[in-house]
Amino acid sequence: MMAETNHRLKFNLAIATLLFIVIALGVALAYFLILENEEETEEAYVAGHLVQITPQVGGTIRRVMADDTDVVKKGDVLIILDDSDFQLAYERAQNELIQAIRQNKQQTAGSSQTKAEVLLRKAELAKAQADLRRRESLAGTDAISGEELSHARAAVVQAQAALKAVEAQEAAAQAALGSNIPLRQQPAVQTAISHIKDAWLNLQRTQIRSPMAGQIAKRNAQVGQNIQQGAALMAVVPLNNLWVDASFEEQQLRKMKIGQPVQMVAELYGDKVVYHGKVMGLSAGAGNVFSRTSSQDTAGNSVYRVPVRISLDEKELAANPLRVGFSMTVTVDVSAAGTGKTMVAAAEKNTALPEAEAVDWTAADALVEQIFEKYAK
Repeated sequence: MMAETNHRLKFNLAIATLLFIVIALGVALAYFLILENEEETEEAYVAGHLVQITPQVGGTIRRVMADDTDVVKKGDVLIILDDSDFQLAYERAQNELIQAIRQNKQQTAGSSQTKAEVLLRKAELAKAQADLRRRESLAGTDAISGEELSHARAAVVQAQAALKAVEAQEAAAQAALGSNIPLRQQPAVQTAISHIKDAWLNLQRTQIRSPMAGQIAKRNAQVGQNIQQGAALMAVVPLNNLWVDASFEEQQLRKMKIGQPVQMVAELYGDKVVYHGKVMGLSAGAGNVFSRTSSQDTAGNSVYRVPVRISLDEKELAANPLRVGFSMTVTVDVSAAGTGKTMVAAAEKNTALPEAEAVDWTAADALVEQIFEKYAK
């Protein structure tokens, strides 16, 4: 009986040892086939751009159209400033252009009148010279006296002086108008047009719009607040241009390369939603080369981590939205070739960075055309 019990114990021990060996081999095989080709971290968070909303003109806030957590579209009005002073400046600029056009028309009319006077003075000079020649031909005879001849010579001198005077007036009028310069290219008119555009632009800027779609954060604007140009009023976080900053231990970067595929799981959705991205590079910090953090392992040793930026697919973001600060679990496939560049190599420039739209001058140009059509005829 005792021998049978010992035999069973030995058999069970052998089975247990065999199972342990099989499990150990399975773990080793899984490590070499899978885990060795992956680097994973739970120290990962969603990040995004923080676009500051600042006024381009100073003034008093009349209305705030958006608050924290609001989702806005590109071009939505966020803040409205009191536009009374800007409206008056806009009207003055229009009057300045009207006055410049009228003044140019007056100068053109004056120049035409001066040209007519020049022609008249030339005719008077020609007549005086003809009279002088006729009288000089009669000099020494009883047909003309010396006094009459002197008067004829004085008339020529007087006509020459009058001609020079009106020619100087013509030159001054021509200088004021420019030498064959069209109305729209006259300096005073050009200056008035620029003042209209400047006043129009300032008037548009009293409505502060969102430069891109996103979520409002850090609202500081209050109704009645007097603000200066460049003051931070709120921020917009673009929700379609997010990425993940994942902190890895330094030794985890040995096989990691830019462009390697990444799978991510958000704490919000769990394993049922998997995001895909690529390694973009190391995130530079404000202090050292990396903005790195430290923690302690089970032995109490300090473990340093550096942030790695991971891209997010826009279509996947649209299907399952994320917000800045959400926790993620990140797994990088380090067996993939990627771009071939190591993590310490320079990353490729992101050509998809957002940019502000150029000013559309259509409305201002249309107003200028209306003024010319009405007053320049």
